[in-house]
Amino acid sequence: MLRYIGKRALQALIVMFIVMVAAFFLVRMAPGSPAMLYLPSEATPEMIAATEARLGLDKPLYEQFWNYVKNLVQGDLGMSSSYNQPVLRIILQRLPNTLMLAGGTVLIGCLLSIPLGIIAGTHRGKPIDFFAMLFALLGQSMSSMWLGVLLIYFFAVRLGWLPAMGTGGLRFLILPVLSLGYPMAAGITRIARSGMADTLQEDYITATYAKGIGRFKVYTKYALRNAMIPVSTMIGLNLGIFLAGSVVVETVFAWNGIGSLLNQSVNARDYNMVQALLLISAFMFTLINLVVDIINSYIDHRLTLT
Repeated sequence: MLRYIGKRALQALIVMFIVMVAAFFLVRMAPGSPAMLYLPSEATPEMIAATEARLGLDKPLYEQFWNYVKNLVQGDLGMSSSYNQPVLRIILQRLPNTLMLAGGTVLIGCLLSIPLGIIAGTHRGKPIDFFAMLFALLGQSMSSMWLGVLLIYFFAVRLGWLPAMGTGGLRFLILPVLSLGYPMAAGITRIARSGMADTLQEDYITATYAKGIGRFKVYTKYALRNAMIPVSTMIGLNLGIFLAGSVVVETVFAWNGIGSLLNQSVNARDYNMVQALLLISAFMFTLINLVVDIINSYIDHRLTLT
């Protein structure tokens, strides 16, 4: 087990290093000098050269990269050209909103989808199975952006029950959570239903019935354990995406999270902010995947043999 966890942790570190290198070089491939972000449009070549020297942009790329890594280790992500504040401070201000949105979405999505998928998988061909498949089909056929606009139109514009956009308490959170949560719940419902149905056809399940074990115990103790592996993987994948910032939904609802901050930073060519957000998003994604691998290895010990 420890060898398996160490192997996965090493892979996560390699991925983070690759992302760090990619983030550094990709933002520097954009046309124009980053120094122009700190200067007026009528800046002279001498002013641009002086600003590049101050920012260390006149040095070779390998030296810039080395300084970037040293600052990163010290927790210095640089200054934001858009906000004229440390990048880390801005991100920490936005991060709680993204955590709130991601947590609410995953919680609601799991509460709806896992029981529905499991019940549908154990009642194939019954009305509940048909309802679950219709629920999954509709949810996976629509995008979060389209669903968000639709929810705004009905619940904010026509009915006036909820605010259309903004960041705040529970009333502001409901529509963004529904926009992200329904497509997620639809996908998990389909996977949970398929996993449960396939597991119930395994030979070891037939053997448990032959031993006289009750149906409820077979479902909960034997079938559910293996059926949950793909479900937990998909939950982790969605959670990583949401923690990295849902750019579309946060932009549609003007939700001040990581996703909308990334959109604003790309448009403003705020290089330091884009670099930091790419790294933080990759870190969250990698950490979630590592946790999911560890959880799955406890569910099914055979995974540690890979």
